[in-house]
Amino acid sequence: MEDRLERLESKLMYAEDQVEELNRTVYRQQQQIDLLQQQLRQLAQQVQSAQPAARLRPEDEIPPHY
Repeated sequence: MEDRLERLESKLMYAEDQVEELNRTVYRQQQQIDLLQQQLRQLAQQVQSAQPAARLRPEDEIPPHY
């Protein structure tokens, strides 16, 4: 009976360690996601500010052979 209890305690400790490691992994991944989202917003703003205000109509564009 005591051997069974020791095995259960050992398994519980292992499971708790695994849960802690998974929590750390999820936390790190969330930090990376947050950073990537911030960078994506900045890139979107840069692209948006780099585009001309008035778009040319197709008939106003110079053909590629000119």
